[in-house]
Amino acid sequence: MSIVVDLNSDVGESFGNYKIGLDEEVLKYVSSVNIACGWHAGDPVIMDKTIDIAIKNKLGIGAHPGYPDLMGFGRRKMDISLKEARNYTIYQLGALKAFAESKKYKIQHIKLHGAFYNFCSVNYDMAKEVAKGIYDVDKDIIVMGLAGSLMIKAARDVGLKSAEEVFADRAYNADGTLVSRKFQGAVIEDKNLAIQRVIRMVQEGKVKAINGEDINIKADSICVHGDNPEALEFVKLIKRTLEDNNVSIKPLKEFIK
Repeated sequence: MSIVVDLNSDVGESFGNYKIGLDEEVLKYVSSVNIACGWHAGDPVIMDKTIDIAIKNKLGIGAHPGYPDLMGFGRRKMDISLKEARNYTIYQLGALKAFAESKKYKIQHIKLHGAFYNFCSVNYDMAKEVAKGIYDVDKDIIVMGLAGSLMIKAARDVGLKSAEEVFADRAYNADGTLVSRKFQGAVIEDKNLAIQRVIRMVQEGKVKAINGEDINIKADSICVHGDNPEALEFVKLIKRTLEDNNVSIKPLKEFIK
């Protein structure tokens, strides 16, 4: 019996005259995309263009809200209130939703970005407030979050569907959180090792943490990055290897019920 998994990538991260990523190429090999909503990256023109490319490739479209931190690419910690977290999410989701609906297309999912994603993975109160905001906008949107995290729990508690995400090129702590990029080994640069880890996460529900301990993990969606030519080849390799291992790649909406 074939295993089904989603393959996602963060896209739409160019801004004005600054081009980031190889979106048109990457979108040929994934099944869902997380489109920046203008606060950590992206702008209205880029959002519109990226949605067009996603629709052309019949992909699941997701909003990718971040902190209002364009200069830090949304990766810096910010001290925000629960109300701000809710409203930041609604504002950015609403912007992308308007673009999608103007083209008769629905938002499939939402995935927070960077420091916002990481904090909501470990802080239930903020995760729940974000989830409630999403529910109030559209209760059918799937929440994509770090596998086993409090974001997943909050989404389910609020009544939203959820998709547990794993990372092809990131190391894990023993508690299932991602190793901070500040530490050596946080990013797995050996593509063959990364591929082996992905296949094991999908087929066995296991991954080796940075301390050598095997931990349980659920993989509904795999995040791959394609912001340079070498990474693009990695996206292609992951897709081919998954399919060779009898893993079907489909958008979340086709199997998350």
